[in-house]
Amino acid sequence: SKIEDILKDKRVKAVTLTGSKPAGSAVAATAGSEIKKSVLELGGSNALVVFKDANIAEAVKTCVQARFQNTGQSCIAGKRLLLHESIEDEFMEEFVKQVRELKSGDTMDEDTFIGTLAREDLAEDLEKQIQDSVKQGAKIVLGGKRDKAYYEPTIITNVKKGMPVFDQETFGPAMAVTTFKEDQEAIDLVNYSDFGLGVSIFTEDFTFAEKIVPAFEDGAVFVNELVKSDPRLPFGGTKISGYGRELSSHGIQEFVNRKTVYFNKY
Repeated sequence: SKIEDILKDKRVKAVTLTGSKPAGSAVAATAGSEIKKSVLELGGSNALVVFKDANIAEAVKTCVQARFQNTGQSCIAGKRLLLHESIEDEFMEEFVKQVRELKSGDTMDEDTFIGTLAREDLAEDLEKQIQDSVKQGAKIVLGGKRDKAYYEPTIITNVKKGMPVFDQETFGPAMAVTTFKEDQEAIDLVNYSDFGLGVSIFTEDFTFAEKIVPAFEDGAVFVNELVKSDPRLPFGGTKISGYGRELSSHGIQEFVNRKTVYFNKY
């Protein structure tokens, strides 16, 4: 392929890729065969964890933005919503209301928030992931219908580990909702994923947040905010979300050769 030819050219010393796991695997394999450095920023199945002491009104707004930005087509989108069971009803009432009000329409219209997906087959893939999850016991409480490349903003509840919408990356406007009782249960649900790009946690207790941050295996933890890339901060994931870091001084140093120079004066 042309990409393979480029990577094997002696003038090319390293490669960085933002893309899917198959693309990352192929690029890394070629780069590795040529002993060239690679940085991979791949898919994600970011969790949004809402603890019982969270500011519900603010958390709902942030979670809507996190999941449905760019019609859900973002590696850093929040795809799994984990709610403490004590705030589930209050959160879901407002969350469903706000998602229902999202404006769908022409993707080229600036007022449109939800447009079509990039390709029809991507919408078909999302439809299958949701339908297979419903067969396993998940429940669609909003949306769930497809029209060619358009997929309605969708909320799926009663989601469990092992369902496609929990285990796989859902690249479109569909939120998988799960509940938890104990803090450790929430941590385990986040870390269960094969992806490790980022996690958002919602709590008013920053001491608690600082305490549990190290427990998450993801490349980033954002407190009371959706996961974002910022040129001031290193960005990248763990597990099948990739390796290496982009942005900030860490990103610059990924492709710097550190030369050791030693002088000895007799």
